[in-house]
Amino acid sequence: MIVEVCASSLKSALIAQSAGVDRIELCTALGVGGLTPSYGLLKKVKEQVSIPVHVLIRPRMGDFTYSDHEFQCMLSDIELVKSMGFEGVVTGVLNPDFTIDVNRTKELKNAASGMTLTFHRAFDWVPNPELALRELEIVGVDILLSSGQKPKAIDGISLLERLQLQTNSIVIVPGSGINDSNVLDFERTGFKAIHLSGVVAEHKMDLTDKIAMNSSSMLLEENSYETSAIVLKRLQKALGKL
Repeated sequence: MIVEVCASSLKSALIAQSAGVDRIELCTALGVGGLTPSYGLLKKVKEQVSIPVHVLIRPRMGDFTYSDHEFQCMLSDIELVKSMGFEGVVTGVLNPDFTIDVNRTKELKNAASGMTLTFHRAFDWVPNPELALRELEIVGVDILLSSGQKPKAIDGISLLERLQLQTNSIVIVPGSGINDSNVLDFERTGFKAIHLSGVVAEHKMDLTDKIAMNSSSMLLEENSYETSAIVLKRLQKALGKL
């Protein structure tokens, strides 16, 4: 069974490699489900990590329905990752009704030609997983990462098993909440790979008298957060610039 670890730093990637895992999914910002890593992180991981690395292509937190600007950034990120010699990319795009955006998934597949393409847990929002799986097969997606549409993969294992039986071309990779206490359940069910972060929180420093830099009001997945021309024009007017 392939063990894939989601690593959000060079340190985590090196620890995962030293622990003998088979593959890394490289990202940042695990707390919001992962985002595309920086060029600096990509460069250092490519220099120091020898096991296969698949790079997350996700331009922002929240939903998986992207603007044209965001999608162009995704294509550019894939171009960069491909030029650097990484083995695969991990991504996913949905329509506003949460069905698979087939046309854009085809574009992502074409951009990632020569690399492994994983469709990530955006799949866990689709209304008809069996239909979505068939669409991903037609596009030529290689791997599907899913928790079986449950918060934890162990609770979605029946759907994951059903999907595994329905495809001959896509590797179904369970992910979310997998650990040493339940991994054998996935092995016994016949999955070829599993995905986990293996993260443990380590207290780094005391910040009790410091103001918070995290903004919980900007972490709601149902919202988008964009610069407002109205707000900026009001400020410019207050300064006498308009």
